[in-house]
Amino acid sequence: MTPRNEAAFAPFSPHSAVPFDLIIIGGGAAAFSAAIRADELGARTLMLNDGLPLGGTCVNVGCVPSKYLLQALKQYRHLQQRTAKPWLRGREELELDYAQLVDTKEELVNALRRRNYEELLGRLRMVTFRAARARLLGQIPSAPAVASCCSVPESDFLVAAGGELFRSPRLLIATGARTFVPPIPGLEAVRPLTHQSALSLRTPPRSLVILGAGPMGLEFAQLFRRAGSEVTVIELQPRILPQHDSEIAQSLQQHLEAEGIRFLLGIRLERVEGTPGNVRVIAGGEILAEAEQILVATGIRANTDGLGLETVGVLTDERGFIRTDARQETSVAGIYAAGDVTGRMPLETVAARQGWNAAHNALTGDSRSLRYELVPHAVFTDPEVAAIGMTEDDGRAQGSYSCVRLSLENVPRALTQQDTRGFVKLVVDSSGKLCGAHALAAHASELIHIPLLAMAAGMRVEELVELVYVFPTYSEAWKIAAQSRIRPLERMSCCVL
Repeated sequence: MTPRNEAAFAPFSPHSAVPFDLIIIGGGAAAFSAAIRADELGARTLMLNDGLPLGGTCVNVGCVPSKYLLQALKQYRHLQQRTAKPWLRGREELELDYAQLVDTKEELVNALRRRNYEELLGRLRMVTFRAARARLLGQIPSAPAVASCCSVPESDFLVAAGGELFRSPRLLIATGARTFVPPIPGLEAVRPLTHQSALSLRTPPRSLVILGAGPMGLEFAQLFRRAGSEVTVIELQPRILPQHDSEIAQSLQQHLEAEGIRFLLGIRLERVEGTPGNVRVIAGGEILAEAEQILVATGIRANTDGLGLETVGVLTDERGFIRTDARQETSVAGIYAAGDVTGRMPLETVAARQGWNAAHNALTGDSRSLRYELVPHAVFTDPEVAAIGMTEDDGRAQGSYSCVRLSLENVPRALTQQDTRGFVKLVVDSSGKLCGAHALAAHASELIHIPLLAMAAGMRVEELVELVYVFPTYSEAWKIAAQSRIRPLERMSCCVL
């Protein structure tokens, strides 16, 4: 086989390439899950990473640091509001040391990265790691497999990294994604914040405009509002959380507005003016908002630039996302992709499962796939939002579904916690099968796992009633909601069956 791009191999000799059964490009959740599975299968594996530190987005600049800050600021807000309780005395003033909070956030991130990624890597005996940028050079005839677990395909892929050349019949691209900065005139000139740079700020901005009212935009809006910033959120769509239940989105917006967050919805910006530290956003010929900083939370684009995917014909879309089939295989046999680089549900948990499936399928020929309808997701505002499966809006559009709604005012634990904000919903088909669940509640991200298990088991909604729950708990909301399909709330005691 002749290399597709012979000039690309200089100054390398393909015959000197070090062989591996699997080469993984990336170092985040998908890459590590794949490496763990490959190690279990006894496959000689190479991991190449030059992007974020080991662990990728979630542990370094995503889920872990943002949720730590959100929880800390939630505690701060609760302490500020303590004098609202008639049984509390004293008015000691509290002061937020935001820089110290950021320092403790970094300590947590460093500890988790060291324990869950750096030290773990040293325990994977079949995995070799190189901190180097990888580039795909082309294909050559295959070499014998270096592990007994693997069959021998017809060709190997050549990968250059750190001045070395490697070859393998199987590649996994798990390079993640970065913030998509929309092409709004003047935006890049004011050096907008992204989630990564926003988490590193040691002083909250006095005022902040956030572009995007999805999960990330709303979490940062509440985070910085509680840290003392004046916050305006601008969204192109007519409502916040466009992919979530519309009633939950509307109710959450009201809670956030009560904290002083301003929303401008259905807005298409014309341009951004000003300088870093003094930003103005323009639409309809008028200044909509002025702020010290602007944060972009308008989605992501894939980290596929410069990988050399074009040398073998791997298909990507306009944002660089790699197209895969259900097995995580790309348009080129032997090349797989997993995680945010695919653009499919960019969640850490999804990335990890995709990575495991990709490595397993690549090395065994199996066809493991992910059931996306059973993937729960959450927005870590206060109150939280969590969802799985079909929404009430989806059910109404299809016509053969019903929805049960229960206010948390009917849940004893919410009453004892003195926090009845929100409600839960169950979406049920005509046979009584549970097809979706949604929650707006203080602990919605924990609550959602009961309907997850019920849906995975194919349970009918009445079966939620037959289970015995701990009393009093927030989880009982699902049982009470299910009970309300067969008897009115006024005919229920706390633990009625």
